[in-house]
Amino acid sequence: MNKAKLNYMVDFFMFISFLITAMTGLVLKFALSKGRRSGQSEFLSIIKSNWELVHDWIGILMIFLIIIHIVLHWDWIVAMTKGLFGRS
Repeated sequence: MNKAKLNYMVDFFMFISFLITAMTGLVLKFALSKGRRSGQSEFLSIIKSNWELVHDWIGILMIFLIIIHIVLHWDWIVAMTKGLFGRS
């Protein structure tokens, strides 16, 4: 797989993982109850602890994808940084 296709795939899955993390975060914040018995609350027939599990693991996946994204763009990052600070 060439670098452009790899970059596209990483960015695509990073976007999907962002959407899932954002959605589960909103569900956890606004749709599920808080407090002592909050672990028993459900949304869409899924208990809160499972929402948290998905949120956490997809968030970890997103971190790894961001690291891969930075590695793929490292030359560009270095060149832009040098350009911004006047080094050639």
